[in-house]
Amino acid sequence: MTTSAQTVVAPARARTATAAATVRRKQGFQHGGWFVAPFLVLFALFVIWPLLRGLYLSLTDANITGEGASFVGLDNYREALKDSAMWDALGHSAYFTLLVVPCITLLAFLLAMLAHSIERGKWLWRLCFFTPFLLPSTVAANMWQWLFTQGIGLFNETFGLDTPWLTDKSYAMFAIVITTLWWTVGFSFLLYLAALQGIPAHLYEAAKLDGAGAWHRMIHITLPMLRNITGLVIALQILASLQLFDQAVVMMDFSPGPELSTRSFVQYTLEQGFTSYRVGYASAMSVIFFVIIAVVALARMWLLRDRAEGTR
Repeated sequence: MTTSAQTVVAPARARTATAAATVRRKQGFQHGGWFVAPFLVLFALFVIWPLLRGLYLSLTDANITGEGASFVGLDNYREALKDSAMWDALGHSAYFTLLVVPCITLLAFLLAMLAHSIERGKWLWRLCFFTPFLLPSTVAANMWQWLFTQGIGLFNETFGLDTPWLTDKSYAMFAIVITTLWWTVGFSFLLYLAALQGIPAHLYEAAKLDGAGAWHRMIHITLPMLRNITGLVIALQILASLQLFDQAVVMMDFSPGPELSTRSFVQYTLEQGFTSYRVGYASAMSVIFFVIIAVVALARMWLLRDRAEGTR
């Protein structure tokens, strides 16, 4: 009888515990939902709705006034895919990305190693390396525009050059790259510095006892421990560099640069929307650019997943 009673009571207790857990989850969701609701409302208002609105406009021939728009289907997308100017602008953004991402990753790592190894005045070095990132893009671009100005710019005077940085298509993009490196390296530097401080000190101590030099410690300890943060830095810099706009526009006095050499994809999209007043066509280009950015982000996530699975 005792065994039979236990057999009957045990499932009943399990069902009661399950029901109680379900009630607690529902109550937790109800209470937590009130905290999440303001964010969801703002997210829907400023992200979801603009995305849906832009997708709709990309299927119309809407102008900047929003009046008299008619449905044109995929015509805007067909035109965009055949637009050589759009592909040139995308090529400029990709070229800028190829120049910036390796340089900024390496430079941020070296600066972080320097700031991490210095014993005295660490706060000063960190402040100097990170402060430029706090400047607005227009301020940084205007500063370097003056530094690169031929004839009076400090950059040419310092190095004894007479290079037309801002007026020659061979140099204009490099001027923007140098400006971007100085302006944005502080963010990646901070990520690397935080990661370096998280590496256990006993790993280096054990390596020293085994006779490993500074180079071997970097190769076999530092770089492997920074693998994930390096992937994060590269992914963030790719996404940011593909969206090149503000520093290029300000440095080139709101023009597409000498012989259109610095016109980025974002700038060309804005020209179509707010100069040519073709909002529908600009929306279609924005959707195409969104797909490109999404593919890059998903590819990075896929690579990280495969790497994580390979290390298990």
